[in-house]
Amino acid sequence: MREPAFWHRPSSWTSHLLWPLGALYGAVAALRLQRTGFDAGVPVLCVGNYHLGGAGKTPTVLALADILRGLEETPVVLSRGYGGRLRGPVLVDPARHSAIDVGDEPLMLASRVAVVVAHDRIDGVAMARSQRASVILMDDGFQNPAIVKDASLIVIDSERGVGNGRVFPSGPLRAPLAPQLARTDALIIIGEGSASKAIAAAIGARGGQVLSARFKADAATVTRLSGKPVLAFAGIGDPGRFFRTLRASGIDVVRERAFADHHRFSPDETKELTTTAEREGLTLVTTEKDLARLRADNELPAWARQVVPFAVTLQFEHVERLRKLLADRLFAAREKKFGGR
Repeated sequence: MREPAFWHRPSSWTSHLLWPLGALYGAVAALRLQRTGFDAGVPVLCVGNYHLGGAGKTPTVLALADILRGLEETPVVLSRGYGGRLRGPVLVDPARHSAIDVGDEPLMLASRVAVVVAHDRIDGVAMARSQRASVILMDDGFQNPAIVKDASLIVIDSERGVGNGRVFPSGPLRAPLAPQLARTDALIIIGEGSASKAIAAAIGARGGQVLSARFKADAATVTRLSGKPVLAFAGIGDPGRFFRTLRASGIDVVRERAFADHHRFSPDETKELTTTAEREGLTLVTTEKDLARLRADNELPAWARQVVPFAVTLQFEHVERLRKLLADRLFAAREKKFGGR
């Protein structure tokens, strides 16, 4: 879905009118958070966010997987496979599955880390453990109490924060903020904006970790695009952030096309993109996640082969603090589950 503009306008009349629905939705969500979940038998680290839409969870999951491997762990990602037709549980295979099967994010992740897709997360736990997972990385699911989480790491965009701070549909929050803050072990702030300062202060006041991170563009891709005017398009939670990242990397973005998150491009849309690019001498650029959705039968159609995927990685300002946090949480989880055995 495309976020409505009023979610980021505190004084919007539309938001005020929808407040009763948001209050009801929030009350149900808050009650749901209190339910007791299933113990996966191995440590579970959840990467989530407070609100609907994107905040950078996918690159965060990849960065955490790399750190965990450095700790001699075997991480397996557990995802519901949003947008995919397979209910699972299924181990994602990029050579066999498409985004239509398992969703764009799991397909993108699976080229770098083992990913299990399961609409029922509890069913997915058994398959993750069958892959010798020493730790399960939950991609989303922070508000879902089905599985006990040993640590919840929340990703937030420093420029957008949580919008107007109201619960869906009055605002972007998935549940009231207070019970979500109470369940947050670490807050990962992406970017250098100030919209998340109050939340960071609240997390810090209750003893949670606050970590800063930023996106770093792939050097080879930047070199490839250097000096070329581009048409950038994206169907992610915050296309504007993608366009800003391109410009911050020195890319000459002449035209932008923003689509809803997880958008499936129609033939008319792809024709318009390619026609405009050819007519104006522009290079087509998109995100890795969008490129995954463009694949049909595991291959890119002819028109999409000219599209340049703009790869980014997430870099933490104090990676040693994060590494220690993960190691401590894993140790505590195993002490609790196995008594140190």
